[in-house]
Amino acid sequence: MTLLILSVFVSIPASAYDVEVDGIYYNLAKKLALVTAGDVKYAGEIVIPESIVVNEETYTVKEIEEKAFYECIYLTAVTIPSSVTSIGDWAFSHCGGLTSVTIPNSVTSIGKWAFNDCSSLTSVTIPSSVTSIGNYAFVNCFSLTSVTIPSSITSIGDNTFEGCSALTSVTIPNSVTSIGGSAFYYCRGLTSVSIPNSVTFIGDYAFNRCNGLVSITIGSGIKAIGELAFSECKNLETLTCLAENVPDTYSNAFDESMIEYSTLVVPESALQAYKTTAPWSGFGTFRTVDETEVETKKCETPTIAFNDGKLTFACATDDVEYISEVTSADFNKYYTGEVALTACYNITVKATKTGYGDSDVATAKLYWLTSSGSLEGTNINRVSMRGIAIQSSDGFLTITGLDNNERVELYALNGTALETARATNGVATFSAQSGSVLIVRIGNESVKIIVE
Repeated sequence: MTLLILSVFVSIPASAYDVEVDGIYYNLAKKLALVTAGDVKYAGEIVIPESIVVNEETYTVKEIEEKAFYECIYLTAVTIPSSVTSIGDWAFSHCGGLTSVTIPNSVTSIGKWAFNDCSSLTSVTIPSSVTSIGNYAFVNCFSLTSVTIPSSITSIGDNTFEGCSALTSVTIPNSVTSIGGSAFYYCRGLTSVSIPNSVTFIGDYAFNRCNGLVSITIGSGIKAIGELAFSECKNLETLTCLAENVPDTYSNAFDESMIEYSTLVVPESALQAYKTTAPWSGFGTFRTVDETEVETKKCETPTIAFNDGKLTFACATDDVEYISEVTSADFNKYYTGEVALTACYNITVKATKTGYGDSDVATAKLYWLTSSGSLEGTNINRVSMRGIAIQSSDGFLTITGLDNNERVELYALNGTALETARATNGVATFSAQSGSVLIVRIGNESVKIIVE
């Protein structure tokens, strides 16, 4: 028997990895490759592939393991492929030089301490596929200025953004029901925060020492507020609480926030209750919602999909109505013996609900492509067609109407291959820079898209 040993294998007992391919270390299991730490710390820009080949076997890159990039202080950027579904505990902890990370829409969980002390990371978009973010995930990301939390998240864990002192903007969706202890502790760059009606609990120290906060809005669903939750918010001018029943609130929730110089805005029906219940009674000025202008909450922007011959719309705001429009250059009257068809519909839709402002308008394009990706004949009755809807929003392309496991390729306008994905339940998603022009290739047909 001849034993063939490929150069990609490195057998060092002290190391925890199974294989090194192109400078990236992996553990292998059941045709899966898990990115892990190795003999040399990662540095520079790292692009993780969707799969690797070892001994003529293909392994799908599925996970970034615990401490895979731990203390890689010279790591500057990481691109995670759409095959990865989880980012482990401490995965990028103490990567002080990391400025950019692309988290694809395939990732469903981000472990605890995952980006702890990534002090150069400036912004992060958490995709809507993520349902779980571990505690302390972004602790001490001192340069982080903005974060968008997707509507797939139902709770913000303890200490998630603690010490993110440059954070000036955070969007908390209407899916979140609880904000954990110290979740935004010492986020002193925040000047305003709006906590949606869905939140019922705000934990201990949740916004403690957020001394840049000028205004706070707490939604109508709040039931309890923890110890020192809004303590040392010394620049607070206005706090609006929309709950008609006074929340169960620790007596020291507003300690050292000098609320005797601040205004509390509450529903008229509950004004007297707030005035006589500590610590709310400590506010210097009281006003009712009717006496002040309160911005109307907007419906969330809908998503557009095409399945089983029908356009379908979905919205994170419950019980909305949809107003949609379908247009096409083909909708016309012609007087010639030959008509060129675009085979493309322009879709627009907005969500509306009583008591809410209308959502932003969502747009998509519905393309009619041959089902096999190539023409089956010149007679229209002999060509099998199908609809593919492509929606561009917030730096993501979402493609619906695909066959399960169908391959979709993404190219730059100059022909450079960028990314490949397989459809799951008829859907494929790519992250893409807003404003870029890309080519989406499905089968043998290509579609040009401008990313919004």
